[in-house]
Amino acid sequence: MDRDFIGLMAEAGSRWPRGSATLGAIVALSIALLIAFAPARRGAEAKDGLPLTAPLPDRVPPGVVLRVGDPVMRWVFEHNGWDKQLPFRIEWAEISGGPEVTEAFHAGALDVGFGASVPPIHAAWTGIPVRIIGFREYADRGARQAFIFGIAPHAQVRTIADLRGKRIAFSPSQVQAQVVIETLKVAGIRRDEVTLVELPSSIGGDVYTNALASGAIDVAPIRADLVAQHYLRDYGPKGARLLRHPPFRDDGGSIYVPETALADPGKAAALRIFAQYWGRNWAWINTHQEELARGYYAGKRGLPIADARIMARYIGDVVVPRNWAAAIAYEQAAIDTLGPETKRPRLDAASLFDRRFESIAADGFTAAQGNRS
Repeated sequence: MDRDFIGLMAEAGSRWPRGSATLGAIVALSIALLIAFAPARRGAEAKDGLPLTAPLPDRVPPGVVLRVGDPVMRWVFEHNGWDKQLPFRIEWAEISGGPEVTEAFHAGALDVGFGASVPPIHAAWTGIPVRIIGFREYADRGARQAFIFGIAPHAQVRTIADLRGKRIAFSPSQVQAQVVIETLKVAGIRRDEVTLVELPSSIGGDVYTNALASGAIDVAPIRADLVAQHYLRDYGPKGARLLRHPPFRDDGGSIYVPETALADPGKAAALRIFAQYWGRNWAWINTHQEELARGYYAGKRGLPIADARIMARYIGDVVVPRNWAAAIAYEQAAIDTLGPETKRPRLDAASLFDRRFESIAADGFTAAQGNRS
């Protein structure tokens, strides 16, 4: 039942029209109820299976199924026939975005999810033990930003200093929250000098851009992809604009799994193989952006080809590091930024990473780069 509910919520979200604030509120309430009543998978359960310190099994027994939530990865796997090469079966879920992944983990409906820096942290804070088993980042992370501030038409914000006194969209369970708090810290703007409007960006429709256009908020961190370009195209003539945040990282992305999946020897063995293919997936995206644009974003999602190319470029040009020291530091910065703001305890970021997987995704990435396959 929980799994069916998650699927229906994700499907409904993809159908909602622009500006559907009421529907968004309904889904936010539904999500809250799911978290309240779904059977949480606690760390105590994981202790009954394979220890998290044990070597990863190298044999996948018959009948193993991994439930994975990443629509883009699904298309890449199926397009290349990789799903047929695996000694286990993948059940794909139409789930994307950290909050939805966490909710599915809580309901026991998902084994693997993809998210930015904050969702794995938020999952741990809400009592769902998870581990990161693969990490990717921008190849040119010093110059490239994943998010940009959208400015409402009449907000009179020209510089970061102008954020003082403004209403800013804020979603504690998403990387956008980190972008907001880091920006305020760099600008020397105190928390009580702005109004943070709690508004998840992934509850259906163009929530942030619609809120900006309507004047409900003054500023929102939005993806620096098609979302930003469409916002500027639609509302730029009315005074809307974009503003880069200060030079800090916002680019990390990871696959993370519940500890209960790792405690299952069969799934742990399957995850070992899956992580390698996940790295291979990013190498393929880097070198096949036009194919991804035409096949997935245009063919599967129905975007005009120009828009499809923007999306393919946005997720491409990444690397999968073999050493996680910088990734752990990146996650620790997110914890130390958001923890005090959201009244959450400090976590050791290293505890979120399963170091048994540290080089596995990178092996797949490097091998695929060499093969150009």
